[in-house]
Amino acid sequence: MARDYYEILSVARTATQDEIKKAYRKVALQHHPDRNPDNPGAEAKFKEAAEAYEILGSEEKRAKYDRFGHAGVKGGSHHSQNMDDIFSHFGDVFGGGAGGGNFDPFEAFFGGQRGGGGRGRQGRKGSNLRIKVKLDLKEIVYGAKKTIKLNKHVTCDICNGSGAKDKNSISTCGTCHGQGQVRRVTQTILGQMQTTSTCPTCHGEGTAITAKCGKCKGEGKVFGEDTVTLDIPAGVGEGIQLSMTGRGNAGDRGGSPGDLIVVIEEEAHEELIREENDIVYNLNISFVDAALGLQTEVPTVDAKAKIKVPPGTPSGKVFRLKGKGIPSINNSYEVGDQQVRVNVWIPRNLSEDEKATLEKLRDSPNFQPGNMKEEGGFFQKMKDIFQ
Repeated sequence: MARDYYEILSVARTATQDEIKKAYRKVALQHHPDRNPDNPGAEAKFKEAAEAYEILGSEEKRAKYDRFGHAGVKGGSHHSQNMDDIFSHFGDVFGGGAGGGNFDPFEAFFGGQRGGGGRGRQGRKGSNLRIKVKLDLKEIVYGAKKTIKLNKHVTCDICNGSGAKDKNSISTCGTCHGQGQVRRVTQTILGQMQTTSTCPTCHGEGTAITAKCGKCKGEGKVFGEDTVTLDIPAGVGEGIQLSMTGRGNAGDRGGSPGDLIVVIEEEAHEELIREENDIVYNLNISFVDAALGLQTEVPTVDAKAKIKVPPGTPSGKVFRLKGKGIPSINNSYEVGDQQVRVNVWIPRNLSEDEKATLEKLRDSPNFQPGNMKEEGGFFQKMKDIFQ
């Protein structure tokens, strides 16, 4: 399964475009293959980051991704691109690009001094919450609003998520002095090497709790209930995932909440069948009705429609009700049709009188199959298709 683009760039779903650009530059710098000659997986991560920025760096693509996930943007293209392709496409992030000036990827990645300095952060982000929502065919055609109650971790209402008894019960971490990170300098044959790691005392938060909240025991969250209203667009299908930012489980000690992932399940209709954006109804008629023709009603997703079956209609004939299908999830102006497929039913058990009647018709010229080709019979049409 494809990774979440926000997770790849380590940014919140509420991040600004400038924050996304900076985050992409940081990840690209970290995983550039020239900086990781002994790491065969670096190039894949570098391209993965480029794919994430291609979507999140575009307001239009990002909006589709936020609403429909990977299904809305149909994935990126950078996994098959070489480094020059990526640098050319994203040169503006690194200070050059196709718009003007020469862009030197080596200088962009290795020239100049990297920004440093850790800083404290809030508690850990909450986990995502995944639910399944069943929709009937009518809800898929027109979209739906669903109000759902969720049992999940919510922010503690006593400490407002801080995890502390009161505001005086929070102090700066003495190990990292509020930075959330500690630096170590080691001596190597190439000289001094500086490394930065998460503070082992405060686990990156930069603060310490001296007295915990009595209700949440210092976690900043408790198990509770939340009510959400889902606005599900028309055209969704089985397995499609929709995302609601910040409606998942509450984070630890003020950390941002996770997301709510909504997985769509389709409920089968009693009479109608979905085939991509078309709706199919199988109309079963007798061979007498097929020969003589008839007018009848067929069910649609929300009503009934009258259709006329002309005399001589063969089995397999398809009538189309334009625009009675399902809207495209990517383009609401594209709507499928409803197909009415005619199946001519042949009886197996006949009375003696029925057999006698049919025997009288057996040798009638109009009951001979020799003129099927001229009439464009079903089997001849199928033969023509596959020739």
